[in-house]
Amino acid sequence: MPIIRITTEIKAPQSVCFDLSRSVELHLESTSETQERVVAGRQSGLFELGDMVTWEAVHLGIKQQLTVKITDMRYPDFFEDEMVKGAFFSMQHKHFFSQQGELTIMRDEFRYRSPLGVMGQLADVLFLKRYLTRFLLKRNACIKKLAEEHGFGTLSSNSL
Repeated sequence: MPIIRITTEIKAPQSVCFDLSRSVELHLESTSETQERVVAGRQSGLFELGDMVTWEAVHLGIKQQLTVKITDMRYPDFFEDEMVKGAFFSMQHKHFFSQQGELTIMRDEFRYRSPLGVMGQLADVLFLKRYLTRFLLKRNACIKKLAEEHGFGTLSSNSL
């Protein structure tokens, strides 16, 4: 099972980074290249424990849907989303946050299992893990940019 681990340092309060990470609007902004949109579930605001959302996007030239559920949340330190339905055999994304002085350390742990057995494993090695890593890095860059620009003020969906 491939695991992608990413650490991002953000000069903003932990609570701001946590909230931006669960913002529907920021997610949509950070995934505009894949034409991502919400087709079911929470349409705006911040994801809460138990929320489900179905995203539709074009990945690797194929339009697909992914339904995830927020399965664990401990404000402002941690939340987890897991695939309920989608192209992966399984997918789990853990989001960790800690404050170190003026910095928030945001850590992602993204685990997935590709379908199609050996063919899926080959896809992981050839391109899928790199593709997903770039996708997550772009998302984190959006969170960092917005948090550092607006991190010490009041955030609302209008500021996204």
